[in-house]
Amino acid sequence: MKWLRTICREILGLFVDDGSFAVAILVWLGVVWFISRHMGSGSVWSAVTLPAGLVLILIESAVRFKKRKSRPS
Repeated sequence: MKWLRTICREILGLFVDDGSFAVAILVWLGVVWFISRHMGSGSVWSAVTLPAGLVLILIESAVRFKKRKSRPS
């Protein structure tokens, strides 16, 4: 059964390289979805905050990756 776990981990690794990055995106999508449901479907808020939050998450992930790569091993 260890081989099955290895196969599943490799398949997941094809789609998810950084787990915290993926979780942050999913959490942000959930927050925006939840708030936009309560503000109405025609809200400009969700159209602005969704991409802004995703850009901030991407920047944070890139900075974290750069710090990790610049550290001497």
